[in-house]
Amino acid sequence: MVSRVQLPPEIQLAQRLAGNEQVTRDRAVRKLRKYIVARTQRPAGGFTHDELLKVWKGLFYCMWMQDKPLLQEDLGKTISQLIHAFQTTETQHLFLRTFWQTMSREWTGIDRLRLDKFYMLMRMVLNESLKVVKMHGWEERQIEQLLELLMTEILHPSSQVPHGVKSHFIEIFLEELTKVGAEELTADQNLKFIEPFCRIAAQTKDSRVLHNITRGIFETIVEQAPLAIEDLMNELEAQDEETDGDGEASEQDSDDESLEQNGESLEGGSIHRAEPEAYQELSGDDRDGPGPVLQFDYEAVANRLFAVASQQSTPSLNRKRLYKVIRKLQDLAGGVFPEEEMPEEAYRNLLQGRRERKVKRRVRRSQLQRKEGKSEKEDSSPSRSSGPERKRRRGMGADPKEKQPKSRGRRGIRQRRRQPRQPTWARTKAANVQEPAKKKKRSLESGK
Repeated sequence: MVSRVQLPPEIQLAQRLAGNEQVTRDRAVRKLRKYIVARTQRPAGGFTHDELLKVWKGLFYCMWMQDKPLLQEDLGKTISQLIHAFQTTETQHLFLRTFWQTMSREWTGIDRLRLDKFYMLMRMVLNESLKVVKMHGWEERQIEQLLELLMTEILHPSSQVPHGVKSHFIEIFLEELTKVGAEELTADQNLKFIEPFCRIAAQTKDSRVLHNITRGIFETIVEQAPLAIEDLMNELEAQDEETDGDGEASEQDSDDESLEQNGESLEGGSIHRAEPEAYQELSGDDRDGPGPVLQFDYEAVANRLFAVASQQSTPSLNRKRLYKVIRKLQDLAGGVFPEEEMPEEAYRNLLQGRRERKVKRRVRRSQLQRKEGKSEKEDSSPSRSSGPERKRRRGMGADPKEKQPKSRGRRGIRQRRRQPRQPTWARTKAANVQEPAKKKKRSLESGK
């Protein structure tokens, strides 16, 4: 008997992850998490690059086989949270590196029906990778290592990554960074996160990458500027309210003590104390705003972009595009907001001007329609009196208002249609044929 070859555990797990049954796939995902924790806890443990590529191939097809949006979302969270099972930063980065390599390799084989769930998986993996940096306290070294990994695997000019992966990564980067660190990150830390995009925007020769970075990173920062300033003002107001609230609480305590000493009831005071608490609960639950926004030093971002765009190696197309963004950032640093953000009076005037323009356009259209109707009537009137005009030319001298006599009925018209008039060439041909016969008859008669 031939001895059965024992496959490595990574291949066994990958085969089960890509199984047809959902129960088999769910068990394989749970076993994979336990296996990662047990292996990375060993002093000599860890995974190689090829082993993690095999694991990610199984996870890719596990997501491929999953149906129903809610189950896909749960599976995406489970897969993306596997990064926390690794015990060291090196293995976590290797796990992320092999994920982006797997997505680049398998991207062209994804059909349009399965594209959305892999977009969601990319978003979730990026979110969890930023949470790992957050768990380390947003250390500068951790930020640099993560950005170097992402830029090397996705946006580097030498990487053969499909454009769909690049464009989606650029689109979701600021969104996921806002979700994870908008409340903690400072303007200097946010500048570190977008510095690699500045370099790539200046160096890339792909116009699509340049367009996606300027639209998804820099112009997004410009568009969110009013929200960022409003968020900053709300924080300052909240701090002022806290300081005022402390002073009011001390005054209220002293008033309550004086009321107790005087023997007065505190029912009214209890009611007044309950009102602000209820208001705070309502205000916390009914927040309809966009939430916290990333804070940026617009002048520092403009200076950083100008330093990169003004180099001699920067292509002229990239330089022109980046200079437009730099002007907008400099305007924001000087307190000038984009033209889209207008006060209420200007907005009302704009609406009123649009309405007046619409009314004028309608009046012009109605006038043109009336003129066209008159011209059509004038054109139709000579066509009706064409018969009398012809008679005048012939010298008949008929009045155009007089009705023409009914000379022919329907039967005459039909007969004329049945017997069309022969053309001139047919007449000449017939005449040429008949003339010799007549001459022959005449000659015979003269001979007799």
